[in-house]
Amino acid sequence: MKIIKDQEFGGERPLFESHGVRLENVTITEGESGIKECSDIEADNCRFIGKYPFWHVKGSLITNCYFAPGSRSAIWYSDDMVMRDCTIDGPKFFREMKNVSLENVVINDADETFWRVDGLKLRHVTLHDGTYPFMFSSNIEADGLVSNSKYVFQYAKNVVVRNAKIVTKDAFWETENVTIIDSELNGEFIGWHSHHLHLINCHITGQQPLCYAHDLVLENCTFGDDCDLAFEYSSVEADIRGHIRSVKNPATGHIVADSIGEIIIDENIKGPADCVIEARKK
Repeated sequence: MKIIKDQEFGGERPLFESHGVRLENVTITEGESGIKECSDIEADNCRFIGKYPFWHVKGSLITNCYFAPGSRSAIWYSDDMVMRDCTIDGPKFFREMKNVSLENVVINDADETFWRVDGLKLRHVTLHDGTYPFMFSSNIEADGLVSNSKYVFQYAKNVVVRNAKIVTKDAFWETENVTIIDSELNGEFIGWHSHHLHLINCHITGQQPLCYAHDLVLENCTFGDDCDLAFEYSSVEADIRGHIRSVKNPATGHIVADSIGEIIIDENIKGPADCVIEARKK
């Protein structure tokens, strides 16, 4: 593998069609498409300043690197990528990719990040700000995710999330086959229009959670005091520990909690309208 060390590159496509190259302490300055149509690229302790530095790259290892705010849309159409111990300050990263793994990565502007990624593994990744991370992505495994971005995981499929702390709004909308374990979800309108959303040992806060959900399952979950009007028009099997403030018009299934503040069943309920709602017998 060729080593390029302690250098700067700028302008248009300075490392175009590079293959089998390791970059050490390299800076990609102002310009566009610094590393494009490349393969088998390693970058360690590098800085990326200009736009679109990694496009159409097959096979990359990126460690201890920094991506500046100007490096927007930095990594697209690049498969088989591993990133560890990096900081990203640019938006719109990771688009149209396959087989992506991140560990100990902080993304400080997560706007429109992780779109249409198939095969995504995250471990101890932090997302700040921005909207719509994970849109249309699939086959995701995340452990230790921390996020305050809005509208996370919309239209995502085949997802397992563990040990997450997510503060958001309209999260997990229209998802399919999502399992969330040992996590905290704080935000309005979580899980609406989802299919096969499964929550295990989770704490949920925020208004009107888990409505219009199909085949929703909750095991050993707890709800904050602000969770009102839950499960409207959902098909649900829910085992809730502690108190839930209110339940409104679930379509079908079974909901049991230690205590329920209010059960609202009115003329607007949708069929089959046979959900059993009950306080746990002591």
